[in-house]
Amino acid sequence: MTEFRTVTDRFSVSPQISLDDVAAAAAQGFTVIINNRPDGEAPGQPTSAEMEAAVHAAGLAYVHAPVMGMPGAAQIEAMRQATAAAPGKVLAYCRSGTRSIMTWALAQAATMDSDELLRLGAAAGYDLSPVVR
Repeated sequence: MTEFRTVTDRFSVSPQISLDDVAAAAAQGFTVIINNRPDGEAPGQPTSAEMEAAVHAAGLAYVHAPVMGMPGAAQIEAMRQATAAAPGKVLAYCRSGTRSIMTWALAQAATMDSDELLRLGAAAGYDLSPVVR
C-alpha cells in the first residue's frame, strides 16, 4: 500500500496511489481523492478515468486537477474548493506528493500562517519554502 502522509486532520498527501489503494483510503475515512497528475506522465500509471471509476465505486468524490511544474491559479482554486467542500478527509496525490502539498499550501496561504504551513509540510516530509516564502 502507498503511504498516505498526514498534513492536517483533514488533509493528507501521497505519492501515486494504485487502484487497490482507493479501498484503503475509503477504509481510513477519506471522502475525496484529488489527482494532481496529468495522464500519461509515466508508463503504467492509472489514467484519470480509471482512478475516477475506482474512487466512485468506493463511494468517494474525485477531482482531477493535473499540475505540470508549479501549480497555476486553476489548480490552486480547484484544491481550495475541493478541500473546503469536502465532508471529511481529503487525500491528494501526484508522482511524489510534492505537487499536491505545494498546491494545497498555496490554496491555504490566504488563511494560514506561513510558519504553520512550513511546519505542517516538514512534519509530512516536504519542504514548502519554495512556495510559502
